[in-house]
This record gives sequence, C-alpha cells and structure tokens, in this order.
Amino acid sequence: MPDPGLLALMVALLAAIGAVAGVIAGLLGVGGGIVLVPAFFYAFTALGYGGPHLMQVCLATSLATIVVTSVKSVRAHHKRGAVDWEILKRWAPWIAGGALLGMIAASGLRSVILQGIFGVLGLTVGLYLAFGRASWRLGDAMPGGAKRGIMGSVMGFLSVLMGIGGGSFGVPLMTLYGVPIHRAVATAAGFGVIIAAPSVAGFLLLGVEGAPPYTLGAVNIPAFLVVIAMTMITTSWGVKLAHAMDPKPLKRVFAVFIMVMALNMLRKALGY
Repeated sequence: MPDPGLLALMVALLAAIGAVAGVIAGLLGVGGGIVLVPAFFYAFTALGYGGPHLMQVCLATSLATIVVTSVKSVRAHHKRGAVDWEILKRWAPWIAGGALLGMIAASGLRSVILQGIFGVLGLTVGLYLAFGRASWRLGDAMPGGAKRGIMGSVMGFLSVLMGIGGGSFGVPLMTLYGVPIHRAVATAAGFGVIIAAPSVAGFLLLGVEGAPPYTLGAVNIPAFLVVIAMTMITTSWGVKLAHAMDPKPLKRVFAVFIMVMALNMLRKALGY
C-alpha cells in the first residue's frame, strides 16, 4: 500500500490539474488532454514515480478522461444540431485505425521519445493557436478518397501519441476545408470518442513498470476519477467566463502557455 500522506498529496494535485483543465476546455474550446498529459507527467514525477514508460500512463489516463468528456460534449452538441454526422461517419474508420496504430506505437516507445513527440507536436499546435487565421483555406469541402484515409489515419495516430482528443487537430483541419467553426468544434468532439475509446481499450491491456499506485494497465484510476469529477464542475465555469469576456487574447496567452510546456518537454527529452 502507498503511503497515505503521499496518496493524499497525489489526489490534491490531480484535483488541481482537473480543475484547471476543465476551465481551459470551457473557456477556449481546447481539449483538456494537451494540459493533462504534461501535468500528469510533472505531478507523478514530483511524487517520486518514474520509469522509462511513465509517459504511457500519462497518455492513457488522459485519453480515458477524453472518452467521458467527449461523449458528454457530443450529446450536448447534438441537441443543438451542430454535429456533422456525415463527416463523422466517413472519417471514423480511418481515425480509429490510426488511433490503434498510435497505441501500438506508443506502447513500444520510451518516455523520453514520447516527450520529444509531445514537445514537437505541442509546439505546432501552440503556433497555430497563436497565428492561425479563420480565413485560411485548403479547399471548399472535406476531402475524400485516399486523401481522407491518409489525413484521418495521421490524425488518429498523432492524437494518441500526444494523449489528446479530436479538437487540436480536427478543428483546424475542418475549418481549413470550410466547415464553420461551431460545427467543426462539435464534430471534433466525436473525433475525440473515436480516437480515445479504441486506444484506451488497448492501453488497459498493457503493464507499466514503476507506475503510480492503482494503475490498471496503463490507466491510473485515481487520476481518471479525480480529473473527471473536477472537469464536470469547472468546465461550466470556463463557459461562463468565455461569455463574460473576449476569449481571443486569452487564446493567445494559452498558446504561449502550450508552447512553453512543449519546449519544456523537449528540454527534458534532450536531457537538459
């Protein structure tokens, strides 16, 4: 059994992480995974848990929370008629296949490699949030055929390697092909379910040496439960803040925050 004091500290840290992730998700419409993964890593490391595969626990636990939050989000968006089910249906097999490949790849990679991948992709997401423009276009309709297969598979694959849902890659992709932003956000919530559900099922079958206490496969159960409980409370706070102020400057601040976290991950991956 772990030390009760250490376990209490872990729960407190996880509650704070979940609260912040929920507010950010509600305020900026950015999935909590991009916050949860580095936060889990720093919290578990600070509490003395490590090992060459700790990042697998962070990715898997983040994705487990995304299963719950994305299902809730899709249901809410569906009631408003905002989900484009045709896009979701056509892209789902490719995204799910990419997600499974991502889980298999992640299961064989050491933490330092996954940190480096998170750092590079996180930096890319942060730069897009900071400098992307709503007017940018790659086309007037979502692609089909081989292009859809490649893009969907890559999206699922990279999302699992980062431990994130469909928002960070799916929303920019859809808006670049002319999908209205509110419809893109709603549909990307569905991408989150398609990415997270099959990859979490795979991660539950893994065994991770040196994992934090009460970890099932690669999913840390206390982290999952505490974060879900907190995000259910604080996401609505973020939504209220979003309606009370202009989120655009806050989005740029958050972009800088993501880039700082990504650069710090890269620094650690490079051994500095």
